[in-house]
Amino acid sequence: MHMADALLSPAVGATVWAGTIGTIGYASKKLKEHLDDRMIPLMGVLGAFIFASQMINFTIPGTGSSGHLGGGMILAVLLGPHAAFLVMASVLTVQALFFADGGLLALGCNIWNLGIYPCFVACPLIYRPLAGDGRSPQRILLASMASGIVGLQMGAFSVVLQTLLSGKTALPFGTFLLMMQPIHLAIGIVEGFVTAGVIHYVRAARPEILDSSAAATPLAAGISLRNVLIGFVALAVVTGGALSWFASTHPDGLEGSIEKITGKRELPDQEHGVPAALKSVQEKTAFLPGYGFKPPANEPKGKEEAPSWPAVDAGTSLSGLIGGVLVLGLALGIGWLIRTFRRLANPPT
Repeated sequence: MHMADALLSPAVGATVWAGTIGTIGYASKKLKEHLDDRMIPLMGVLGAFIFASQMINFTIPGTGSSGHLGGGMILAVLLGPHAAFLVMASVLTVQALFFADGGLLALGCNIWNLGIYPCFVACPLIYRPLAGDGRSPQRILLASMASGIVGLQMGAFSVVLQTLLSGKTALPFGTFLLMMQPIHLAIGIVEGFVTAGVIHYVRAARPEILDSSAAATPLAAGISLRNVLIGFVALAVVTGGALSWFASTHPDGLEGSIEKITGKRELPDQEHGVPAALKSVQEKTAFLPGYGFKPPANEPKGKEEAPSWPAVDAGTSLSGLIGGVLVLGLALGIGWLIRTFRRLANPPT
């Protein structure tokens, strides 16, 4: 559900960017009030894990499309809404800047669509009430499924609405909506199962993380997160470095919906103005575009070959590992920066 710049007008992109920046400021301010320093490393490793997980598209049977984990619900349940939103923003920023996954004009929309709804709507309003004290496996699964579905349905609807407001007549509102919502319902179901599985893992390994997040209180003294951190680092490395080879070759839910309406997976790029300028910037910053090596500049363009599966590729593996490290560093940096500002504002007496 990563939007390209071609789907947006500059006005809509800038408006949503403003709302996203405001939400980043709000989340940073709230996190400064209750940040537990021991959770900062978890922010980093979870960000790396979500980055790697989003590289694996899974086929949705009978649709010709695929989907990938959003990850917002996992982050929100384990970290709380404010830290989760900042980590999701880190993941999407690294994807856009260095891997050309989603446009720079559209980055504000992508953060909004994949971050706002799971972190600030689905988790507190759906997951928390349904999960209760978080000790019943059945209630965790129900809560994960319901919140995962609602979060992605809201995100998919926002994509359609943002495209409508941008005046993209090639994608009629009603038709686009009927394409987007069902496929993201299926993706939401898968997201619910994965979210429940991760929550069960953390509940078994270190339940205090879930209790701390639910109550927005610091971890008790003496609680070590070492084993959980090692576990998520290992998952991120294996997922990004090897399992990413097995990603579906079908277009994702957004691309598939566009293709069924227009016959092509993407709308034409805008050749002038802000979108063109931002595309030029992205071409310079994205050193592994599409999670692979750039083709040589003088390579002749021939007939495109059908993608192989599994796609055993060094560029894909390198993208998964480098991307995970970049997200890890950015999320850690955000956490440490917020901690520094808090200490400056409240110096020890």
